[in-house]
Amino acid sequence: MSNYNAEQERLKRLRDRQIADRDPSVKQQKFNRESAARERRAYKPLTARDTWSDIPHIWKGAFFGLVIGLVLMFVITYLWSSTLVFIGSLVLVVVCIFMGAMIGRAADSREDMKYNLR
Repeated sequence: MSNYNAEQERLKRLRDRQIADRDPSVKQQKFNRESAARERRAYKPLTARDTWSDIPHIWKGAFFGLVIGLVLMFVITYLWSSTLVFIGSLVLVVVCIFMGAMIGRAADSREDMKYNLR
């Protein structure tokens, strides 16, 4: 007799589960929850930090090299006024850009190696 009652309980739970699976309100709630999470991921605000982190290091290095080179150029031309100094400081700016780009490329290579060794 107890085997019969256990089977009845099992069938009742199975029937309740099947009815709950077909319940449209449960499916609608699940869909709403998933779509809201998808929208939050898709429409996250764009920040300056995210934009800056997307730029490769080679370009960041070249930019910093340009800034350092321009600062040195203005300091040198301010302290020493000559036509050759201006041309030399332009060469210094190009060298600083090149060095910054190489340092940035090294940083990119290091990150690529870390990513590929995972």
